[in-house]
Amino acid sequence: MAGRLPDRDIAAIRERVRIEDVVGEYVALKRAGADSMKGLCPFHDEKSPSFHVRPNHGLFHCFGCGEGGDVFAFLQKIEHVGFVEAVEQLADRVGYRINYEGGGTSVQRDRGTRSRLVAANAAAHEFYMAQLREPGAEAARKYLTDRNFDAAAAQQFGCGYAPAGWDALTKHLLRKGFDVKELEAAGLSRQGQRGPIDRFHRRLLWPIRNLGGDVIGFGARKLFDDDTMPGKYINTPETLLYKKSQVLFGLDHAKREIAKGHQAVVVEGYTDVMAMHLAGVKTAVASCGTAFGDEHLALLRRLMMDDNFWRGEIIYTFDGDAAGQAAALKAFSGDQKLAGQTYIAIAPDGQDPCELRQHSGDAAVRDLVARRTPLYEFVIRGLLADHNLDTAEGQVEALRRAVPVVAQIKDNALRKAYATKLAGWVGWDDIQTVVRRVGEEAKRNRNGGGRPTAGRAPAPREVVAEHPAARPNPNDPTLLPQRQVLAAALQYPAMAGAGFDALESEAFTHPAYAVIRTLIAAAGGTAAGLGGAEWVNAVADRTDDLTARALLSELANEPLPVKSETDIPRFVAGVLARTQEAWVGRQIAELKSKLQRVSSTEQPEAYFALFGDLVALEQYRKSLLTQAMGNHGDFATGA
Repeated sequence: MAGRLPDRDIAAIRERVRIEDVVGEYVALKRAGADSMKGLCPFHDEKSPSFHVRPNHGLFHCFGCGEGGDVFAFLQKIEHVGFVEAVEQLADRVGYRINYEGGGTSVQRDRGTRSRLVAANAAAHEFYMAQLREPGAEAARKYLTDRNFDAAAAQQFGCGYAPAGWDALTKHLLRKGFDVKELEAAGLSRQGQRGPIDRFHRRLLWPIRNLGGDVIGFGARKLFDDDTMPGKYINTPETLLYKKSQVLFGLDHAKREIAKGHQAVVVEGYTDVMAMHLAGVKTAVASCGTAFGDEHLALLRRLMMDDNFWRGEIIYTFDGDAAGQAAALKAFSGDQKLAGQTYIAIAPDGQDPCELRQHSGDAAVRDLVARRTPLYEFVIRGLLADHNLDTAEGQVEALRRAVPVVAQIKDNALRKAYATKLAGWVGWDDIQTVVRRVGEEAKRNRNGGGRPTAGRAPAPREVVAEHPAARPNPNDPTLLPQRQVLAAALQYPAMAGAGFDALESEAFTHPAYAVIRTLIAAAGGTAAGLGGAEWVNAVADRTDDLTARALLSELANEPLPVKSETDIPRFVAGVLARTQEAWVGRQIAELKSKLQRVSSTEQPEAYFALFGDLVALEQYRKSLLTQAMGNHGDFATGA
């Protein structure tokens, strides 16, 4: 067994890994300030980006759901692995060799951990690809060549072959040092009547990869009539690595083009993905062993950073009208914001994209995507197709069915536009009557079932219990200098320096901010000499309070209101002066109150001592105000 991970190695790996590169494999990020990048949060569903990454500090934080931390924490949350596993993954990524304390210099991984399962899948993929070149794989190679996929295409998508026999792969991997439990946990082997056997036999295989490019499972296609395994296609079962509702075949090839072009083409099969990519449509993906669902959609939206109504397209391709109509109706009844960005592409004669490329060439595949139909139009015209629009009876019945559907479109301008189109498609001369009928139906929808009960207050988003570290209002102008000075101390401890360490916790009037100040002091203050994620983690380690840790993460990632990095020192000096000045102001108010209670004739010594302190504090406050205005006047503080 490996020994303990040394702190120096953890720090060295954190320093070598760029957090924006790791996060960028799961989320499309764009610049949002001097040291901030933002995107759609991968940990909760959101329409507008509230997920921020601070590259220079090695931290991330979502202001929507509160998740945050360093690059290790991100990998733990996104891949559902432990801390040690996250450190080891990132060490592998940058080629860093961990010197385990008490465990020598060899990187001996715990059995059954994620990295072992990744390694097993990688070894299995290498084995399967080699088998595709063997004589026994002739049927698999013919299947590919019959569909216009040559050896280069097979290599590009990592195609392989599971050979005949019961345990060829299992024996191969056992010889490589994996044990049976690992192979079962990876979904590569299963128990047979006489011991462990391969999960796949005599099938053409495609590797399924995660966003990081690791092979996490396989999809297998039936080739022989006497194949007794159930189903034309089978997939790796659910494992620690492979969650079918969260992975898409081809996404490792398509993710950059999806992010760049704000478009994703969803097809139905592995060969359809291959055909699309080889034809030049490099944004194609397919679900693996399950229907395309909400989690797949959320994954694509994060890559597109689809936070704008008219930005980004999801294009579904289907083999025939029936499947397309059913899927389109499901999409229509879902998120309207997405429905407005969704398109349908149906290949002629019920062909799938692979068959279309095979029979008509690459240009036909590209044209299929180019001729996509908006979802709303596809659904409405699909309803009209069931009626004889050459007769008055058919027109009336078509309107009866289609008007309620058009009325479901929530965008007022779009709804009116489709009401007008509906009249034309049906052949109804009185366009305004159709528009009015759609409007009336939409009004009934708003006033009908599902409307808020009169007098009922909306449910609060979150009930926050009274707690010493309950989250303060980040936009409170009276507290803003305190918030900003804490953010500065966490993000730029060297700049905050002795000026911050001189601030007493009493300078922070909100209990939560006072708690953060106390935690910073407990971690050694800014004089501790730490920075970035290491410094923030050192402060966070001083408390087990989840509310305090969430606020700490928020402050450590909150962009400071500066135009460029060169403005930061002046901003920090200014906000320190403002916080100190506010504290001194409160002390002055207390002294004035005391002076009113002390008689200058009966207690002259006490009175003049207090008066002297008051004069000194007033002068100090005046100098702080000058300093604050000189260093802070150009920056937005919200005050």
